[in-house]
Amino acid sequence: MAILMLTYSTGLRVSEVIKLKPEDIDSNRKLIFIRGAKGKKGRYSTLSIIALKTLRIYYESVKPKNWLFPGQKEENHISTRTVEKIFKDAVKRAKIKKDVSVHSLRHSYATHLLEAEMNLRYIQELLGHKSSKTTEIYTHVSKKSIGNIVSPLDTLETGWNNE
Repeated sequence: MAILMLTYSTGLRVSEVIKLKPEDIDSNRKLIFIRGAKGKKGRYSTLSIIALKTLRIYYESVKPKNWLFPGQKEENHISTRTVEKIFKDAVKRAKIKKDVSVHSLRHSYATHLLEAEMNLRYIQELLGHKSSKTTEIYTHVSKKSIGNIVSPLDTLETGWNNE
């Protein structure tokens, strides 16, 4: 479950999270370095305190060496197929009926940041997108956000009688 929590809390692609190494986790600065990023460029993402606590428990039990999430053979990292199976099992246990994938965690991360009113440019950087157009695909407008919009008229002190 640590891998799913880390995937959601960072918005990483599954291909990025499986290639993390223990030394990529900077617990002091609460950052993760992503080496295998798309476009062959490294980048940093934030490290959630809750995810860090979960990673520490995971690390103590697994004691990974080469890869943070090792495969069946310790010299290999876990496969995307295995992560997808872990995710599908979690979805089944949670009794989620919606058609979702591991990528849904990345999409949810971006959407939740947008709903928290984070600047789109920061979201773009965290997701590792070259173009803001790509980021906009993830950040669909939710009904929750629309419901929180206040009409500019309601913010004016017009002196009109509201009866």
